[in-house]
Amino acid sequence: MQLKKYTDYALRVLIYTGTKPNDELASIKEISEVFNISQHHLGKIVFELNKMGLLETIRGRNGGIRLAKPASEINVGLLVRSLESDFNLLECFDKGTNHCVITPACTLKHALNKALYAFFKVLDEYTVQDLISNEEELRALMGMDR
Repeated sequence: MQLKKYTDYALRVLIYTGTKPNDELASIKEISEVFNISQHHLGKIVFELNKMGLLETIRGRNGGIRLAKPASEINVGLLVRSLESDFNLLECFDKGTNHCVITPACTLKHALNKALYAFFKVLDEYTVQDLISNEEELRALMGMDR
């Protein structure tokens, strides 16, 4: 299983904004430069995160973005579930398109479904705050201490 780049980038935006000191605003441009992601693509992600109530956007000359709520209140599992649209790991996960003849007797789907459940159970234990607990190291790597 692989998460979409969209989800990866959304998590990076939240990590970046979460490591900004004292509610300092971040900009799409600086996030783009740090992670080498197109500003256009980041704009779509920031728009979505704002719609979800996770980012606050401030318009204007001195505008930017920041977390809309404490990092400790942003659950990683919930975020991944809301950004990813397809968790059909096999054909048989989707009854509408399943043509596998062994589906009635196959236990693979049950094993993978159990693994998917475990995957989310672990992610549900983490918040953005947990992802930025090594804040000083992250800030140094992202060039924020310069």
